[in-house]
Amino acid sequence: MILEVADIRIQPGQQAAFDVAIQKGLNEVISRAKGFQGFKVNKGIESPERYLLMIFWSTLEDHTVGFRESPLFSQWRSIVGPFFAAPPVVEHFDLLARSE
Repeated sequence: MILEVADIRIQPGQQAAFDVAIQKGLNEVISRAKGFQGFKVNKGIESPERYLLMIFWSTLEDHTVGFRESPLFSQWRSIVGPFFAAPPVVEHFDLLARSE
């Protein structure tokens, strides 16, 4: 399983609307993508305009090719993109260890 981590910064004062939008985008769009395994979203406490979106994919290509090159990606961006203060920083990770 691959973990995608997106560090998202939104425009100030838009947290309540973005909270609704990101959940809508995840539940209605990304969850339909091939290889989607689940997600977590964390909101910043010290930086309230910062969000960490973690999406679990079966393979790297499920995200980078299957999702990014599909119509679902433009649907996703139309829902959350208007809130972005800057393009999100996105990286992928392999699991090294975890607690039981």
